[in-house]
Amino acid sequence: MAATKYAQRTIPKISLANFDTRKDTIVREICSAAENVGFFAIVDHGISQPEIDHMFKASESFFALPDEVKATVPWNPQNVGYEHKSQIRPSTGAADQKESYQLQFGENMKGLWIGDEHLPSFKPDSLEFMHKVQAVSERLMVCLANGLGFEDDYFTKAHDVSRPDSQSTLRLLHYYATPRTNDGVIRHRAGAHADWGFLTLLFQKEGQSGLEICPGREVVTEFGHGDAWTKVEFGENAIICNIGDLLMSWSDDRFKSTFHRVKAPCEPDDYYGERYSIAFFNQPRKDTLIQGPKEKYSLVTGGQFTANAMQMYYAALKAKVEEAQRPVDVLKDTMPAAGIAAPVVQTVA
Repeated sequence: MAATKYAQRTIPKISLANFDTRKDTIVREICSAAENVGFFAIVDHGISQPEIDHMFKASESFFALPDEVKATVPWNPQNVGYEHKSQIRPSTGAADQKESYQLQFGENMKGLWIGDEHLPSFKPDSLEFMHKVQAVSERLMVCLANGLGFEDDYFTKAHDVSRPDSQSTLRLLHYYATPRTNDGVIRHRAGAHADWGFLTLLFQKEGQSGLEICPGREVVTEFGHGDAWTKVEFGENAIICNIGDLLMSWSDDRFKSTFHRVKAPCEPDDYYGERYSIAFFNQPRKDTLIQGPKEKYSLVTGGQFTANAMQMYYAALKAKVEEAQRPVDVLKDTMPAAGIAAPVVQTVA
């Protein structure tokens, strides 16, 4: 496999400080980043580093549990629960070398919260953190709505997590350590993909990145093979945000969904140990009506958009597997569709 080509690109860092008085400036900065890169980092967002560290500690405690305990909250088609090396990307045809636990606000989590006998206070602590991230997301939604000429609450109403049909998802991720010896193999902890949802917010631990982007797509097509990639590294308190396919469609392709991946380091001095990250996937309610202001695409519901994304994903995966002469029928019931990228289906990092 050819070595990865890299390019220096500016990924905007945007402060949300004094949001109410700086709203117009923040709207311009976020919309510019969404149009030109598809990725940006936010700081001064209101979630403290101790609060982020506490959630990472809860995540690490969960993944440290015995496999048979984690298996008591298995992933299901509602996009919640635990999975282990089951997400296969069409871009690689191989399973991501990671495990994840996906959490939602509503009734989809019934019976899928890890029990207090294993991790006391995990559920209330997780929900508290999820609501904090939701509050940050809603500020970003106000900015994106403004940029498209919608009312302030246009997107926030579509992502009302108090509704039982809420689909927004917090994904705890644990990537396994990789060999320290550089054997020339490019290992992807998460193969190249674009998130299919609305907007993703990602928390990374400093020194455990590996996130790379290949921006600038006008539509969702190939996987950036052969193109130049850019490493994404910010301080711990920054939240990395990226546009998903759904928002790209909702904006009539004005805001760009961008390919990204998590690649194991290649340089001898890079970090090869475990990697933990936390991704929050904003996904509209199933009954939300989705159509951009210019009506470039046909009106669909949030549920229809997700179903279409899943269909495209499995078609791409089937083609990849057939190319490798491997059966694919068994995959549908074992792979998460997570807020991850186009399936699992969804992201990330």
